[in-house]
Amino acid sequence: MRISYSWLKNYVDTDMSPEELSVLLTHSGLEVESLERYEAVRGGLKGVVTGKVVSCEPHPNADKLSLARVDVGGDDTLPIVCGAPNVAKGQKVVVALVGSTLHTPKGELPIKKAKIRGEVSEGMICAEDELGLGDSHEGIMVLPEGTAVGMPAAEYFDITSDWVYEIGLTPNRIDGASHIGAARDVAAVLAHRQKAKKPVLWPDVSGFKADNDKLIIPVTIEDPEACPRYSSLTISTITVKESPRWLKDKLMALGLKPINNVVDVTNFVLHEMGQPLHAFDVDAITGSKVIVKKSPEGTVFETLDAEKLELTGHDLMICNVAEPMCMGGILGGTGSGVTENTTRVFLESACFDPVTIRKSAKHHGLKTEASFRFERGSDPAITIYALKRAAMLIKEVAGGEITSDVQDVYPKGVMPVEVDLTYDRINGLIGKEIPEEEIKSILESLDFKIVHEAGRSLRVAVPTYRVDVTRDADVIEEILRIYGYNHIEVPQKMETSIVISPSPDKEAWQNTIADMLSARGFHEIMNNSLTKGAYYEGFGFDPNMSVPIVNPLSQDLNVMRQSLIFGALETIAYNKNRKMHDLKLYEFGKLYARQAVEPGADPLRAYRERLVLGVFMTGNRQEETWYEEEAGTGFFELKNALMSVFRRFGLREEQLTLNELKESPRFAYGVDVYHNKKHLARMGLLAQNMVKSFDVEDDVFYGMISWDELVAMQGVRNLQYEDVPRFPAMRRDFALLLNKDVPFAAIQKIAFNMEKKILREVSLFDVFEDEEKLGKGKKSYAVRFGFQHPDRTLKDKEVDKIMEKLARAYEKELGASIR
Repeated sequence: MRISYSWLKNYVDTDMSPEELSVLLTHSGLEVESLERYEAVRGGLKGVVTGKVVSCEPHPNADKLSLARVDVGGDDTLPIVCGAPNVAKGQKVVVALVGSTLHTPKGELPIKKAKIRGEVSEGMICAEDELGLGDSHEGIMVLPEGTAVGMPAAEYFDITSDWVYEIGLTPNRIDGASHIGAARDVAAVLAHRQKAKKPVLWPDVSGFKADNDKLIIPVTIEDPEACPRYSSLTISTITVKESPRWLKDKLMALGLKPINNVVDVTNFVLHEMGQPLHAFDVDAITGSKVIVKKSPEGTVFETLDAEKLELTGHDLMICNVAEPMCMGGILGGTGSGVTENTTRVFLESACFDPVTIRKSAKHHGLKTEASFRFERGSDPAITIYALKRAAMLIKEVAGGEITSDVQDVYPKGVMPVEVDLTYDRINGLIGKEIPEEEIKSILESLDFKIVHEAGRSLRVAVPTYRVDVTRDADVIEEILRIYGYNHIEVPQKMETSIVISPSPDKEAWQNTIADMLSARGFHEIMNNSLTKGAYYEGFGFDPNMSVPIVNPLSQDLNVMRQSLIFGALETIAYNKNRKMHDLKLYEFGKLYARQAVEPGADPLRAYRERLVLGVFMTGNRQEETWYEEEAGTGFFELKNALMSVFRRFGLREEQLTLNELKESPRFAYGVDVYHNKKHLARMGLLAQNMVKSFDVEDDVFYGMISWDELVAMQGVRNLQYEDVPRFPAMRRDFALLLNKDVPFAAIQKIAFNMEKKILREVSLFDVFEDEEKLGKGKKSYAVRFGFQHPDRTLKDKEVDKIMEKLARAYEKELGASIR
């Protein structure tokens, strides 16, 4: 939001500099993000003065050039070569001096001393477009004969310059979305600092008076919930034309494009008071009646931008007896707006329901200055004041007569919110004892009325323009921002209480695993929990389990996600389209589902959510180098990543059961992971038809861990310190000939069940398959066993004895033989 420095000073008496005012605004809660210089003419005509052509002779070396001498108020006249056909002796002209820069339609033009066809030129006699004062380039700009010589052009043309603030307006401070809104905060802070009342200087509307009642247009509100108040009047015999310069300058300083004098007045009042207005051409009001209602679903409405919208049945429309003319609080329609042919206008100043406006604006993808304010809540008490202000300005700039008094339809008055608070609560929340009189003074400067006071308690009435203030904490925040956050001293000692974290701590575990995966080269992703319902109409999902959004922003965000897969595939496709093919990703996210409940049960039980960890891998696990070929990611890289998570939780692989996944529509192949018959994870290769539906050609491996289940298994863990082993480890290797269907996990499980005291590790370091050498359906595993005793050095005999037992166990339980 933009605020003009000079405009702001119209409403509050202060001599603060733009920079000082910038600091004050920020400290009061209206954060200034930038402060920029504005000039009605770019460059401000610096270095440009008025002059008089003392002499003008043809250029000796060019037929189309003239050699002039120009008096610019200095000791000597300047020689200037000019190519304009209308330059002549005795003219008063505009001269750009050497060192100045002109901002022409063709770009910046620095003025330098130069020789043109052999003659010295020390400046430039300017045309209208070269100065930025118009579009004409037919010749130089000739000023009236009485113009003083040597006068700065900026002063002669009265070029407007200003400072403009860019305010980072927070959603709860819509009361500050105007110059008077900002002035209220400035006045309150200055009143507190100067210990004196500092009124806001509102524009005077006491002179408002209807000239007659020749044109009264009645208004009917069919939906008072959506439109609590609607004020209006008519103005006739106006002349629609270009706005006067002062009005255009005000709007252009804020980055707005002037349209015509009537529309510009409505925009002026919007940015002055924060109240959106709308002007209708009376001739477009069929039936001479205005109806505020929700038009039927399917009604077609054409906007001012000639865009045709199909109404939902919940859109609030301003209608005549035949058709909608305007989408209330958002955008006008074609045919009912003010044009150069308009002579009578119907002026609207209303208050609309924020939820109604927000839903319509979001649904139709519309964003206007009016909807920005109405979505956040407008002040019903200001509609008439703003209407009178606009009517008086329109009479000033467009002529005409006010042909009706204010028509105010206000079915149910909006009463100010009343809030109870105590001085103890105020001082406790702020952290400092503030005198009672100072608190009351701050509240009164912000238009809060003290309706009751008893002892150390207050009841205050909140001004209707502060729609965000509903609790005692909100009122205390208002006191604090005017008192000044910087005036709250930092205490010399910090007081805190011991916080006992739940065990196991989900967040701590989540951070630990996130750090671990990131250290292994994975990147964390965060996708939207809202997703496309169409995703869950196939691939084995039940669409009836999707949790729908009642008022979705779009059909691509109409349900809560049942799986992390689709969001991750969108991320993978996005990256692959940008030549990022080798991806290792993980995401912690909640999944949502709907389920049937018995009649009469709490309806919230129909919804459940759970936290899961998703791991995704695609592309190559390593890039090609001069010493190593590139290698693609496979299932075992994914498995290793998930097993590292389980190991961090203290679960060894032999404690887990891996069951092959049978006929899953989402996986080409994969396994389910169990611990004590409780399902912990699923991992595998995603089905090609699913992956290719996102235009991803590479294999994508996906693993999902039920995070809530995994963390719940931890309970209270007793951490113990263990010395670094002092005695050496011993290793033994086996080459086992096995059937192909025997998993390595079975070898691990048998080994750890047989020897629990000194066996430290069982690892697989080679797999060999060759039907000619090993036989059909056979494979060879090269397995390494690590042994270590905590208290002494192991002997070969005792390790050999264990290896013999293992060999017999493998032969008996797995049908293995030692090669």
